[in-house]
Amino acid sequence: MGMKMIIPMAGMGKRMRPHTLTIPKPLINIAGKPIVQRLVEDLSSLVDEKIDEIAYVIGDFGPEVEAHLLDIATSVGAKGSIYYQNQPRGTAHAIYCAADALEGKVIVAFADTLFRTVAKMDTSLDGIIWVHQVENPSAFGVVQLDDNQLVNKFIEKPATPVSNLAIVGVYYFRQAEILRTEIEKLLTNKLMVNGEYQLTDALENMMQLGSQFSVYDVEEWLDCGNKNATVYTNKRILDFANGNTQISPELKQENSIIIQPCYIGKGVSVVNSIVGPHVSVGEGTSITNCILSNSIIQSHSKLINANIDNSMVGNFVEYSEKYKELSIGDFTVIAQ
Repeated sequence: MGMKMIIPMAGMGKRMRPHTLTIPKPLINIAGKPIVQRLVEDLSSLVDEKIDEIAYVIGDFGPEVEAHLLDIATSVGAKGSIYYQNQPRGTAHAIYCAADALEGKVIVAFADTLFRTVAKMDTSLDGIIWVHQVENPSAFGVVQLDDNQLVNKFIEKPATPVSNLAIVGVYYFRQAEILRTEIEKLLTNKLMVNGEYQLTDALENMMQLGSQFSVYDVEEWLDCGNKNATVYTNKRILDFANGNTQISPELKQENSIIIQPCYIGKGVSVVNSIVGPHVSVGEGTSITNCILSNSIIQSHSKLINANIDNSMVGNFVEYSEKYKELSIGDFTVIAQ
C-alpha cells in the first residue's frame, strides 16, 4: 500500500480578503500555480513511495473548486477525495474530518504552507514533525528535543524561548490509525483548548504511548497567510526557478522591458511598461504604461498608468491611474 495525503483547507482565509472572497486561499495562484498544487507537487517529490490518495478537507467551496482539487490529485497520479469541515473546531478536528484516510502512512499538510527543501523524508520513522528555525519562537507552536533529537514536548507560543524550532504545519505518520484513535479520544471526551481540538494534544498523547517523533528541518518556510507574506512567497518561488524561463512565448511585448525573474502567463500584453523583477502576471492580462515590481497580478485584468510595488491584484480587475503632463522648473521637489 502506498501513502496518503490529507490537506485541511476549510478556513475562510479572512486575512487574505478581498482575494479570498471569490476563491479559497489555497487556490490563489502564485507564479502561475495554485498554492495547494505547489504543496502537493513538492511533497510528492520528497517521498519515494506512490501517493495513492489525496484527501482534501474543505468548506462549502462549490463544485468547480472541488473538480479543480481532484484534477490536482490526478496530476500527481493519486485519487482525490473530498471531505467537509463545516465548523472551524481546530486542527485535530479538521484532520479527523478525513478519518477514513487515517490509515497506514499519511502526510498531513495544512494548505497555506510552502517550503524549500530537497532532502527526502525517511518514511520508516514513526512520525515526523516538520520544523523551521525562527528568530521569534513566541509567535509559533514549537517543539523541544531530547538528547536523541526526538521530540519530547510541544509548546504553544512559548513566553520564554525554550526552543526556536517552529512547527511548520506538515506532519508524517507511519501508522495513522494511532493518530485517529487519539483524536477520537479528544472528541469523545470534549478535550478542547479555547473551544478547539488541538492536534498537539493528540501528538502529546501519542508520545506518552510510545510513538517517537523525529523532526525534519526545512531550509526555508514560506507563509501565505496575508498579502505581504504571499507577495514575498511569490518572490522566493520566482528566485527558486534559477533563471528557467517562465514567460509565455505568446507574450505580446511592445516598447517594454521585462526584468527577470518574472512569471508571465498566456495571452498577456505588455505595452510601454517596465515589468519586474519578481512579478507574476496571470493569463489574459493587459499592462499599459505601467511600472510594476514585486507584485502578483492575476488573470484577465487590465492595468493602465499604474506604478505599483509589493501588491496583489486579483482576477478581472480594471485599474487605471490618471496620466499627468508636467512642466516643472529648476530645483523643484515634488514628494508624496
